[in-house]
Amino acid sequence: MAQNNNSSSNNLVVRQATGALEQMKYEVAQELGINFPQDGYAGNLTSYENGSIGGYITKRLVTLAEQQLAGQFQ
Repeated sequence: MAQNNNSSSNNLVVRQATGALEQMKYEVAQELGINFPQDGYAGNLTSYENGSIGGYITKRLVTLAEQQLAGQFQ
């Protein structure tokens, strides 16, 4: 199955989260000192840089989910 540059294999469960996830990507890149291009094309970044951004996003999302779950069970 061919994909163009504007599509992603990631399927969001909550489509309204798209903007927040995009913003988080730029925030995490800035925190790591990585200059993420404003046009969204990350092909010039190294695998390490892209992996670091994705890893920190995942870590932050897990932390947010844990905090939300902890609040439900108090």
